[in-house]
Amino acid sequence: MKQHLGALALLVADYDQAIAWYTRVLNFELVEDTRLDDEKRWVVLAPRGSSETRLLLARASNEEQRASIGHQAGGRVFLLLHTDDFWRDYERMKAAGCTFCEEPREEAYGFVVVFQDLYGNKWDLLQRK
Repeated sequence: MKQHLGALALLVADYDQAIAWYTRVLNFELVEDTRLDDEKRWVVLAPRGSSETRLLLARASNEEQRASIGHQAGGRVFLLLHTDDFWRDYERMKAAGCTFCEEPREEAYGFVVVFQDLYGNKWDLLQRK
């Protein structure tokens, strides 16, 4: 039996704003944007070259969900973006205006830096050794 995570749902305030940020700053590609009704869309993004895991943008639809935007992991790193070239992606993201929480560092497992998305969710940019 083979399993994998097909998508992770990420709460966002606005579909178009989130699409613009993830495609411009993280260089993700828009895989699908299908209108489901007047309010809801099925918006899927993926890192370029990724074949399995996707990011499903879920626009918050009530106060409880809106309060969780940017805090889905309680202030901890929420998502880990693996790369095959840390310094290329770090410099590109920096030039695109990404907010980094620290300076890049080398750990026993590889190069890593914590950054925030447009809503404040913390991510790792990581190149494993």
